[in-house]
Amino acid sequence: MDHVAVQEANEALDTIHQISQILDTGLDKETLSILTALCESGVNPEALAAVVRELRREAARLKSEQSKQQAAKASVS
Repeated sequence: MDHVAVQEANEALDTIHQISQILDTGLDKETLSILTALCESGVNPEALAAVVRELRREAARLKSEQSKQQAAKASVS
């Protein structure tokens, strides 16, 4: 990729990140870059959104379980 193309890609990513922050998506630049690349490769954006939502739900569930386990250990001690 030439210098101009790299600069344009970085500017586009910066814009996407700014929009993401305004919408409070919680997605960082690296994640947005990956998602954008997947969309540009033909992956369905709605399917990606569904995967992101599912991963967030699973992460929240795991975090909740971990907190419960830590609380149980603390109450035993």
